[in-house]
Amino acid sequence: MPSPEYSLPDTLERLYDNQLALEAALMELNLFAESQGKTVVGSNVRGALETIGENAGHIKQGLAKLKAQGPD
Repeated sequence: MPSPEYSLPDTLERLYDNQLALEAALMELNLFAESQGKTVVGSNVRGALETIGENAGHIKQGLAKLKAQGPD
């Protein structure tokens, strides 16, 4: 039996957590860039962050569905 910490749901959950951490880091960097007057950079980063946010919801729902199915 595979170790639970290496199961598909656990691995995907960790990838999701990494995505959230990267999103937070990008936002911090973006706030700094915008404070320095880099509005074009800020706009581009905000567009990317919007995509990350939209996908995060989908990923979270998929994880919940996968976990509800039980062990892999």
